[in-house]
Amino acid sequence: MSHADSAGARLTLDLWHPNCWAIEATDCTDGGILAHTVQQTVQSSTASVNGVFTVYGATKSAVEDCLDAVRASPHAGEIQELQARIGHKRDAPGTVVRQFLLEYDPDELVCPTLLEHGFVHSAPVRIEDGRERWQVSFTGERPEIQSALDAVEADADADVSVESIVTPDSDSERSVSGLRTDSLTPAQRRAFEAAREAGYYQWPRGISVRELAAEMDISKTTLLEHLRTAESKLLDPE
Repeated sequence: MSHADSAGARLTLDLWHPNCWAIEATDCTDGGILAHTVQQTVQSSTASVNGVFTVYGATKSAVEDCLDAVRASPHAGEIQELQARIGHKRDAPGTVVRQFLLEYDPDELVCPTLLEHGFVHSAPVRIEDGRERWQVSFTGERPEIQSALDAVEADADADVSVESIVTPDSDSERSVSGLRTDSLTPAQRRAFEAAREAGYYQWPRGISVRELAAEMDISKTTLLEHLRTAESKLLDPE
Protein backbone atom coordinates (compact mmCIF):
# COMPACT_ATOMS: atom_id res chain seq x y z
CA MET A 1 0.00 0.00 0.00
CA SER A 2 1.03 3.60 -0.52
CA HIS A 3 2.59 5.22 2.52
CA ALA A 4 0.86 8.61 2.32
CA ASP A 5 0.63 10.10 5.78
CA SER A 6 -3.12 10.65 5.82
CA ALA A 7 -5.64 9.56 8.41
CA GLY A 8 -9.32 8.89 7.78
CA ALA A 9 -9.08 6.34 5.01
CA ARG A 10 -12.32 4.63 4.01
CA LEU A 11 -12.16 0.97 3.10
CA THR A 12 -14.40 -1.79 1.82
CA LEU A 13 -13.42 -5.05 3.50
CA ASP A 14 -14.28 -8.55 2.36
CA LEU A 15 -14.25 -10.64 5.54
CA TRP A 16 -14.79 -14.14 6.88
CA HIS A 17 -14.68 -15.20 10.54
CA PRO A 18 -15.66 -18.43 12.33
CA ASN A 19 -18.83 -19.26 14.26
CA CYS A 20 -20.97 -16.75 12.38
CA TRP A 21 -24.53 -17.88 11.70
CA ALA A 22 -24.99 -15.37 8.85
CA ILE A 23 -21.83 -16.49 7.08
CA GLU A 24 -22.87 -20.12 7.46
CA ALA A 25 -26.42 -19.49 6.23
CA THR A 26 -25.41 -17.54 3.13
CA ASP A 27 -22.63 -19.99 2.30
CA CYS A 28 -25.07 -22.88 1.88
CA THR A 29 -28.03 -21.01 0.33
CA ASP A 30 -28.71 -18.42 -2.38
CA GLY A 31 -30.02 -15.86 0.12
CA GLY A 32 -28.20 -12.82 1.43
CA ILE A 33 -28.36 -10.95 4.74
CA LEU A 34 -27.97 -7.30 5.70
CA ALA A 35 -26.92 -6.57 9.30
CA HIS A 36 -28.33 -3.21 10.43
CA THR A 37 -28.00 -2.60 14.19
CA VAL A 38 -26.85 -4.58 17.22
CA GLN A 39 -27.81 -3.72 20.81
CA GLN A 40 -27.03 -5.22 24.21
CA THR A 41 -29.86 -7.34 25.66
CA VAL A 42 -30.32 -6.05 29.21
CA GLN A 43 -33.24 -8.28 30.18
CA SER A 44 -31.46 -11.54 29.35
CA SER A 45 -30.05 -13.68 32.17
CA THR A 46 -26.97 -14.38 30.02
CA ALA A 47 -24.80 -12.02 28.03
CA SER A 48 -26.29 -11.59 24.58
CA VAL A 49 -27.05 -9.03 21.90
CA ASN A 50 -30.08 -8.36 19.72
CA GLY A 51 -29.61 -7.51 16.06
CA VAL A 52 -31.90 -6.24 13.31
CA PHE A 53 -31.35 -8.00 9.99
CA THR A 54 -32.81 -8.22 6.51
CA VAL A 55 -32.75 -11.46 4.53
CA TYR A 56 -33.14 -11.13 0.77
CA GLY A 57 -33.09 -13.24 -2.36
CA ALA A 58 -34.28 -13.60 -5.92
CA THR A 59 -37.10 -15.97 -4.91
CA LYS A 60 -39.23 -16.77 -1.91
CA SER A 61 -37.58 -20.19 -1.76
CA ALA A 62 -34.11 -18.65 -1.53
CA VAL A 63 -35.21 -16.47 1.40
CA GLU A 64 -36.95 -19.36 3.18
CA ASP A 65 -33.89 -21.58 2.73
CA CYS A 66 -31.67 -18.88 4.19
CA LEU A 67 -33.97 -18.37 7.19
CA ASP A 68 -34.10 -22.13 7.76
CA ALA A 69 -30.29 -22.24 7.72
CA VAL A 70 -30.18 -19.46 10.32
CA ARG A 71 -32.66 -21.34 12.52
CA ALA A 72 -30.54 -24.50 12.24
CA SER A 73 -27.30 -22.76 13.23
CA PRO A 74 -26.00 -23.49 16.75
CA HIS A 75 -24.70 -19.90 16.82
CA ALA A 76 -28.10 -18.23 16.42
CA GLY A 77 -31.05 -17.79 18.74
CA GLU A 78 -34.73 -17.61 17.88
CA ILE A 79 -35.79 -15.55 14.87
CA GLN A 80 -38.50 -12.95 15.45
CA GLU A 81 -39.79 -11.74 12.10
CA LEU A 82 -40.82 -8.10 11.84
CA GLN A 83 -43.98 -6.97 10.14
CA ALA A 84 -43.42 -5.41 6.74
CA ARG A 85 -44.10 -1.68 6.63
CA ILE A 86 -46.48 -0.89 3.76
CA GLY A 87 -45.05 1.69 1.43
CA HIS A 88 -41.64 1.56 3.10
CA LYS A 89 -38.75 1.64 0.65
CA ARG A 90 -36.76 -1.55 0.85
CA ASP A 91 -33.07 -1.12 1.57
CA ALA A 92 -31.89 -4.52 0.39
CA PRO A 93 -31.38 -6.08 -3.04
CA GLY A 94 -33.45 -9.02 -4.20
CA THR A 95 -37.03 -9.56 -5.23
CA VAL A 96 -38.04 -11.00 -1.85
CA VAL A 97 -37.10 -9.18 1.37
CA ARG A 98 -37.94 -10.01 4.99
CA GLN A 99 -36.69 -8.39 8.19
CA PHE A 100 -36.11 -10.08 11.55
CA LEU A 101 -34.69 -9.72 15.05
CA LEU A 102 -32.19 -12.22 16.40
CA GLU A 103 -30.51 -12.71 19.78
CA TYR A 104 -27.03 -14.24 19.83
CA ASP A 105 -23.69 -14.45 21.63
CA PRO A 106 -21.66 -11.19 21.52
CA ASP A 107 -18.42 -13.21 21.69
CA GLU A 108 -19.08 -14.23 18.09
CA LEU A 109 -19.15 -10.62 16.85
CA VAL A 110 -16.21 -9.37 14.81
CA CYS A 111 -17.21 -5.69 15.13
CA PRO A 112 -15.49 -5.17 18.54
CA THR A 113 -12.25 -6.53 17.09
CA LEU A 114 -12.47 -4.17 14.13
CA LEU A 115 -13.13 -1.24 16.49
CA GLU A 116 -10.24 -2.23 18.73
CA HIS A 117 -7.87 -1.91 15.78
CA GLY A 118 -9.25 1.36 14.44
CA PHE A 119 -11.89 0.29 11.91
CA VAL A 120 -15.20 2.11 12.50
CA HIS A 121 -18.30 0.56 10.94
CA SER A 122 -20.10 3.08 8.68
CA ALA A 123 -22.87 1.17 6.85
CA PRO A 124 -24.98 -2.00 7.10
CA VAL A 125 -22.91 -5.15 6.65
CA ARG A 126 -23.83 -7.19 3.59
CA ILE A 127 -23.35 -10.96 3.84
CA GLU A 128 -23.39 -13.11 0.70
CA ASP A 129 -21.77 -16.41 -0.33
CA GLY A 130 -20.34 -16.93 3.13
CA ARG A 131 -18.48 -13.58 3.20
CA GLU A 132 -19.15 -10.24 4.91
CA ARG A 133 -18.70 -6.91 3.15
CA TRP A 134 -17.84 -4.09 5.58
CA GLN A 135 -17.74 -0.35 4.87
CA VAL A 136 -15.36 1.12 7.45
CA SER A 137 -13.32 4.22 8.23
CA PHE A 138 -9.82 3.84 9.65
CA THR A 139 -8.91 6.10 12.57
CA GLY A 140 -5.15 5.67 12.24
CA GLU A 141 -2.60 6.70 9.62
CA ARG A 142 -2.48 5.11 6.17
CA PRO A 143 0.82 3.21 6.77
CA GLU A 144 -0.79 1.49 9.79
CA ILE A 145 -3.66 -0.10 7.84
CA GLN A 146 -1.95 -3.34 6.91
CA SER A 147 -0.67 -4.05 10.42
CA ALA A 148 -4.16 -3.27 11.79
CA LEU A 149 -5.72 -5.72 9.32
CA ASP A 150 -3.16 -8.35 10.29
CA ALA A 151 -4.11 -7.85 13.94
CA VAL A 152 -7.82 -8.27 13.13
CA GLU A 153 -7.07 -11.53 11.34
CA ALA A 154 -5.00 -12.80 14.25
CA ASP A 155 -7.40 -11.77 17.03
CA ALA A 156 -10.61 -12.91 15.30
CA ASP A 157 -9.13 -15.90 13.43
CA ALA A 158 -10.50 -14.10 10.36
CA ASP A 159 -9.69 -13.84 6.68
CA VAL A 160 -9.75 -10.20 5.52
CA SER A 161 -9.04 -8.65 2.13
CA VAL A 162 -9.39 -5.06 0.93
CA GLU A 163 -11.77 -4.52 -1.98
CA SER A 164 -11.23 -0.77 -2.23
CA ILE A 165 -9.68 2.13 -0.37
CA VAL A 166 -9.92 5.92 -0.57
CA THR A 167 -8.00 8.49 1.48
CA PRO A 168 -8.75 12.18 2.14
CA ASP A 169 -5.90 13.21 -0.19
CA SER A 170 -7.19 11.17 -3.14
CA ASP A 171 -9.98 12.12 -5.50
CA SER A 172 -11.30 8.67 -6.29
CA GLU A 173 -11.62 5.22 -4.83
CA ARG A 174 -8.81 2.80 -5.49
CA SER A 175 -10.38 -0.51 -6.46
CA VAL A 176 -8.96 -3.89 -7.41
CA SER A 177 -10.94 -3.67 -10.65
CA GLY A 178 -8.75 -0.88 -12.02
CA LEU A 179 -5.24 -2.15 -11.29
CA ARG A 180 -2.63 -3.85 -13.49
CA THR A 181 -2.36 -7.62 -13.25
CA ASP A 182 1.32 -8.06 -14.15
CA SER A 183 2.21 -9.50 -10.75
CA LEU A 184 -0.41 -12.27 -10.88
CA THR A 185 0.09 -15.91 -11.79
CA PRO A 186 -1.88 -17.14 -14.83
CA ALA A 187 -4.47 -18.83 -12.59
CA GLN A 188 -4.86 -15.73 -10.44
CA ARG A 189 -5.14 -13.51 -13.51
CA ARG A 190 -7.79 -15.75 -15.10
CA ALA A 191 -9.84 -15.77 -11.91
CA PHE A 192 -9.50 -12.02 -11.39
CA GLU A 193 -10.34 -11.12 -15.00
CA ALA A 194 -13.33 -13.48 -15.01
CA ALA A 195 -14.59 -11.95 -11.76
CA ARG A 196 -14.15 -8.41 -13.06
CA GLU A 197 -15.88 -9.12 -16.39
CA ALA A 198 -18.78 -10.89 -14.67
CA GLY A 199 -19.43 -7.96 -12.32
CA TYR A 200 -18.10 -9.52 -9.12
CA TYR A 201 -16.48 -6.21 -8.12
CA GLN A 202 -19.54 -4.12 -8.88
CA TRP A 203 -21.94 -2.93 -6.18
CA PRO A 204 -24.25 -4.75 -5.94
CA ARG A 205 -22.37 -7.76 -7.22
CA GLY A 206 -23.33 -9.02 -10.65
CA ILE A 207 -22.42 -12.63 -9.87
CA SER A 208 -21.91 -14.77 -6.77
CA VAL A 209 -18.78 -16.74 -5.94
CA ARG A 210 -20.76 -19.95 -6.32
CA GLU A 211 -21.97 -18.99 -9.81
CA LEU A 212 -18.55 -17.81 -10.97
CA ALA A 213 -16.84 -20.97 -9.71
CA ALA A 214 -19.38 -23.07 -11.63
CA GLU A 215 -18.76 -21.07 -14.82
CA MET A 216 -14.99 -21.54 -14.45
CA ASP A 217 -15.40 -25.23 -13.52
CA ILE A 218 -13.32 -24.90 -10.37
CA SER A 219 -14.21 -25.23 -6.71
CA LYS A 220 -15.46 -22.26 -4.72
CA THR A 221 -12.50 -22.66 -2.33
CA THR A 222 -9.98 -22.56 -5.19
CA LEU A 223 -11.62 -19.51 -6.75
CA LEU A 224 -11.64 -17.62 -3.45
CA GLU A 225 -7.97 -18.48 -2.88
CA HIS A 226 -7.04 -17.09 -6.32
CA LEU A 227 -9.11 -13.94 -5.82
CA ARG A 228 -7.84 -13.19 -2.31
CA THR A 229 -4.21 -13.64 -3.39
CA ALA A 230 -4.76 -11.50 -6.48
CA GLU A 231 -6.44 -8.75 -4.46
CA SER A 232 -3.63 -8.77 -1.91
CA LYS A 233 -0.99 -8.37 -4.64
CA LEU A 234 -2.91 -5.66 -6.48
CA LEU A 235 -3.77 -3.53 -3.47
CA ASP A 236 -0.41 -3.89 -1.71
CA PRO A 237 2.19 -4.28 -4.49
CA GLU A 238 5.07 -3.50 -2.12
